[in-house]
Amino acid sequence: MAILTRRSFLQISAAAGVAAATAPFASRLGATPAPFARSGAPRLRLSLTAMSFSRYFTINRGKAVAVAPDKALDVFKFVDYCAAHGCDAEPTTYFFAEETDEFLARLRRHCFLRGVSITSAPISNNFSLPKGPAREQDIAHVKRWIDRAVVLGAPQVRVFVGQTDASSREEADKLVIAGLEECGDYAGRHGIILCVENHDVTNTAARLLPIIKAVKNSFVGLNLDPGMAVADPYQEFAACLPYAVNIHVKTDLNVAGKRQPMDFPRIARLLRDGGYQGWVALKYESQEDPYVAVPRTLQEMKPLFAG
Repeated sequence: MAILTRRSFLQISAAAGVAAATAPFASRLGATPAPFARSGAPRLRLSLTAMSFSRYFTINRGKAVAVAPDKALDVFKFVDYCAAHGCDAEPTTYFFAEETDEFLARLRRHCFLRGVSITSAPISNNFSLPKGPAREQDIAHVKRWIDRAVVLGAPQVRVFVGQTDASSREEADKLVIAGLEECGDYAGRHGIILCVENHDVTNTAARLLPIIKAVKNSFVGLNLDPGMAVADPYQEFAACLPYAVNIHVKTDLNVAGKRQPMDFPRIARLLRDGGYQGWVALKYESQEDPYVAVPRTLQEMKPLFAG
């Protein structure tokens, strides 16, 4: 039997290190795309999106907004709200007063001291843009927010497929896949997940799944919202679930053209039956004042989506 000496061990280790360093980064991370392999029991964690209180933030996409003082919010107060209501926080980046490292570090520290995890950093982008300066700027914007997510301590960045009138949808989809692979590789280098929300042109499983399946990157998944505009949104949700890394739920959804209350127990069963492990974030969008509706809804969700 060959004896592994210290010298031969170091030689083998060095050779392995050279091979790893010269291999493509995606292959070293695992370029296999979703569905995601998860082991163990389902594990759900409750979060709340800042979009639930969008009407009350005093900053929205860099512009000041007049809000009644007794209801005005910034992202620090939003984190305090989440701490008080026993959930984690998804602070939508539209409401950030600054995008400096100093501001992001202060927010991360604030979350840590309140015992609140930042679950995602949602941004707005458009991977459907044709090649040219606007697309290059958009890709750079996504990468900047990947860098910022590292400082913020957010494990994932929510992105969109986007829309365009400059090319056919078929051509745009090819650009979307290329953009997701490029930004997914950049995200993987920083330990960040890109989660693509089903939105606009990807609001059905038939539109969404071919795109996500074509992306050869293990750091790209779905930010899945059950509210797809189809006859049976729950069936669509179940079909997309194996590719999900983050979940948004609302208080109602469109079923065959009619608004109906969200069936939270049914969503919870689908998540548990699918072995999902991760956050389930309330994204409140109904007309009732969120200061009234959100606490009530969180209490309804806790027995189903916490633990």
